[in-house]
Amino acid sequence: MSESGIHTHAPHEEAVQELAGGHHRHHSLSQWVAIFTALLAAVGAIVGYQGTRLMDEVLLHKNEAVLQKTQATDQWNYYQAVSTKAHIMELAVALMPAKASLFQKKLGKYLIQKKEIRARADALEAASIKENAESARLDRPRNAMAVSLIFLQIAISLASITVLTDRRWLFVVAGVAAAFGVGIWGYALWLI
Repeated sequence: MSESGIHTHAPHEEAVQELAGGHHRHHSLSQWVAIFTALLAAVGAIVGYQGTRLMDEVLLHKNEAVLQKTQATDQWNYYQAVSTKAHIMELAVALMPAKASLFQKKLGKYLIQKKEIRARADALEAASIKENAESARLDRPRNAMAVSLIFLQIAISLASITVLTDRRWLFVVAGVAAAFGVGIWGYALWLI
């Protein structure tokens, strides 16, 4: 303070005061960005968890489809073996008419077995198709959740750059990316 009662600041003190005032404004933006990124991180964690759960279900149904298809293939192989035996009995009936009744009895048994085996194989094929369709149905929302997570991560990255560069327009772009991410997540939930 001078003798006249007027206080003047040195140039470096004025610069410090100006920066302190500017820092307060920057700090406010930093707070908004911190809250924004914390919320997006929480939403991203939920989306990631749901996407992982859906992927587990997709794989479960796909594995079940493969298992049913393998069992159906086994049944078709068995069907072919029984068909071969039936053809051999038909040939035996034609070649040895004296023992035809014995061969006819076995032939009848094989024809009944073929019908039963075919029914099991057809049921397993249908179950495989159904499991495959369910796997594909669940994969669509899982894929949408993955895209949603990408947009949320982009939003978090842009928000972080906003703090470093003090470019408010980046924060707006981050908000738009976050809105896309949340919108795609909503769409994925609707698909389930």
